[in-house]
Amino acid sequence: MGSIASIVLAFVLGLLIGIIVKRVISLGLLLLALILLLMALGYIHPSFTATLLKYLQYYGPKALEEAERISSLIPYSSVFFILGFIIGVWKG
Repeated sequence: MGSIASIVLAFVLGLLIGIIVKRVISLGLLLLALILLLMALGYIHPSFTATLLKYLQYYGPKALEEAERISSLIPYSSVFFILGFIIGVWKG
């Protein structure tokens, strides 16, 4: 009974994380398109993007450290997690 529960849990985690990844990538692309459009129209000066990249350079490594810490809790080596992740990215 415990093994079935762990299989279902791995699949559901993969599904949810796949949906989150797909939405984060979509949101990132939309924000990039918005920034490029605002720059083309002259509402944002290119120095704004330079400042944004400096913040990203500062906070990026901290975010990656936190993501690595959280990733140790995820059963990403499970086949059922991978299947759930693929379905989540594809259908999510």
